[in-house]
Amino acid sequence: MKKSYKIDVDCANCANKMEQAAKATEGVKDATVNFMMLKMKVEFEDGVEPKTVMEQVRKNCKRVEDDCEIFL
Repeated sequence: MKKSYKIDVDCANCANKMEQAAKATEGVKDATVNFMMLKMKVEFEDGVEPKTVMEQVRKNCKRVEDDCEIFL
């Protein structure tokens, strides 16, 4: 399953950090952040609950870039 989320991030480097943090989250098969569009596309592993996984993605992203936001 793939879903798209609106994000708020200040710079391309921060967006890259968010992308890497999302990809490293358990339950995420792949993630792509588009800084220009302020969007994050996430592909989830089979059998996971996207909302639960995205809460962990948000926490992981906040660890690497504390002023970022993902709108769930």
